[in-house]
Amino acid sequence: MMVSALIERELTETLPIRNGVFVAVVGPSGAGKDTVIGYAKARFAGETRLEFVRRVITRPSDSASEDHDTLADAAFAEAEADGAFAICWDAHGLRYGLPADVDWAVANGHVAVANVSRAVIPALRERYANLAVVEITATPEILAERLAARGRESRGEVLARLARSTSVTLSGPDVTSIDNSGAREIAGERFAEVLRKAMAFSDLSDQI
Repeated sequence: MMVSALIERELTETLPIRNGVFVAVVGPSGAGKDTVIGYAKARFAGETRLEFVRRVITRPSDSASEDHDTLADAAFAEAEADGAFAICWDAHGLRYGLPADVDWAVANGHVAVANVSRAVIPALRERYANLAVVEITATPEILAERLAARGRESRGEVLARLARSTSVTLSGPDVTSIDNSGAREIAGERFAEVLRKAMAFSDLSDQI
């Protein structure tokens, strides 16, 4: 359930939000971000300190895409104006948002995990005191193969996505890169280790 716009505004007045950790999962289309997140979600089933964030997207949900909440463009704009989102962005002709209760989770010592655009990392660094960026990557050949297998885009659109994936670079001590070109268990366990460290940090931060 989303927190009220009033609570959201109160939180944003005391930025950056601290105590917990926000884990931002980024990477090019086809790298397998949702696959790695899904692995961790199953691996930590019942772990109350972890919050796997369900995104709101202006795209109908289907079996070929992630499990998300859907809003039409006008409804999304209205929700954004009402303070329903902690952060939102545009990509691939769609609008994406993370519910405002993500702020509440982080402020209360939880570890929030979300698939986000690399373009919003600067805003996330300003919003959350403790940010861990996990970049999921794969070889260009694997990316092209996975995108083609989706069957949602033309060859030209696939090539355009691949070109965009090389145009944004991330750096900093808060960035961890995980290659997901092979078996998902390998990347999944590396990601699980990042989440364990985030939970341990959150526990320590809560005691300070």
